Amino acid sequence: MEILKCEGVRKVYQCGGNEIIALNQIDLTIEKGEFAAIVGASGSGKSTLLHILGSVDKPTQGRVLIDGTDISSLNQTDSAVFRRRKVGLIYQFYNLIPTLTVRQNILMPLSLDKKKPDQEYFDTIVNTLGIADRLEALPNQLSGGQQQRAAIARSLIYRPALLLADEPTGNLDRKNSREILDMLKLSNRSLNQTIVLITHDEKAALEADRIITIEDGRIIHDEKRR
Repeated sequence: MEILKCEGVRKVYQCGGNEIIALNQIDLTIEKGEFAAIVGASGSGKSTLLHILGSVDKPTQGRVLIDGTDISSLNQTDSAVFRRRKVGLIYQFYNLIPTLTVRQNILMPLSLDKKKPDQEYFDTIVNTLGIADRLEALPNQLSGGQQQRAAIARSLIYRPALLLADEPTGNLDRKNSREILDMLKLSNRSLNQTIVLITHDEKAALEADRIITIEDGRIIHDEKRR
């Protein structure tokens, strides 16, 4: 079952009367339950693609469908709602709200929609990620690895169709980086969570089942490893 489909996606920026082509005819399909890594050097277009997949930006041409919804046609308000409910986002710098507890940060996407959590699923997430004993702590009372685990839990709480991880180990030491990659793999295996990892780290990319390489705004290689 297709969770993500890009059809002829182009992104062109205007700069001083010149056109800068950030993405050029991206065709891509991600199946439910896949763990894929998108890799490329700085300026390759992978960050632009991330923003479009996360419905933060729109393509100049082409379509992006997530779980059957054409997100490239949504207005700003509908994009924000769709992103909160259907796309989990994990960033390099965690983006936790410092005045809220870990529990409150995790439940924030549901709170915005005035929804109550599925307690069994919540317990499964926090126990799987190893932060069940830190739920009443504030973010500044956690290590970097624990903060990233909390951010992963927050991204999973809505059972998103797609989880986008943007350089999730970029701000962590080797030990914590290893643990976070293990947590992503566990989420993929245990919860059947579809994950797209955006990274320039080849070692991190090797943890994925599929590696998609972007260069000059085009996909130049697409390898299924498992």
